[in-house]
Amino acid sequence: MTIRIVVADDQELVRAGFQLILNAQPDMEVIAEAADGAQAVEVARRLRPDVVLMDIRMPRMDGLEATRRIVGTDSGADRTEPAAAGTDPGAAGPVKVLMVTTFDLDDYVYEALRAGASGFLLKDVRRDDLANAVRVVAAGEALLAPSITRRLIGEFARRPRTSRQEPERTPPELGTLTAREREVLELMARGRSNAEIAAELVIGEQTVKTHVSNVLAKLFLRDRVHAVILAYESGLIRPGAG
Repeated sequence: MTIRIVVADDQELVRAGFQLILNAQPDMEVIAEAADGAQAVEVARRLRPDVVLMDIRMPRMDGLEATRRIVGTDSGADRTEPAAAGTDPGAAGPVKVLMVTTFDLDDYVYEALRAGASGFLLKDVRRDDLANAVRVVAAGEALLAPSITRRLIGEFARRPRTSRQEPERTPPELGTLTAREREVLELMARGRSNAEIAAELVIGEQTVKTHVSNVLAKLFLRDRVHAVILAYESGLIRPGAG
């Protein structure tokens, strides 16, 4: 099955480079390009790609707003609601968004994930890693490499809470998790991979995958990325722990 991709970036050379790399893969096809967020939304709604490779900083409409519109969220949406994201009658599945950022210079990665993105890449990503990331996201998984997760958590931890910020809320759904599922969620939030979780809890990796699936279903989360966000926002995990 061919993965259908839209590349959205305001730099023509970047779009051309990504298109060259992805079209060289036997299971991928770039079906369209977009030079800004507004174009990305229009193209995604019209062509229904499997994955949109989305830049964050673009003219007219940035990648954050474009992602919200494509995935079907907005700034006031409840993150814990089941995602009917990007779906319509007869569609094969929701459109997934994979954000592209320069991370060290970009302060919007956390908001990109909250907007509904399934993961993010650095712009200097290696070609093999780019192709693999697209496959992971197209398969319905989140791109959450442990090393990048820890950097993301570090950025989140450095953001001071103010009186204007919304207080932490503990979703009632957390009470539906078993003790082992809470352990798995906590380890996910600390950036552990499935293999690392399996080793730490002395269980099989397939068992870990089952627990992860149960956590996502019980908490009405789209993917692993949003499980990490919920764990920190609810106070289940404190920045700097573990």
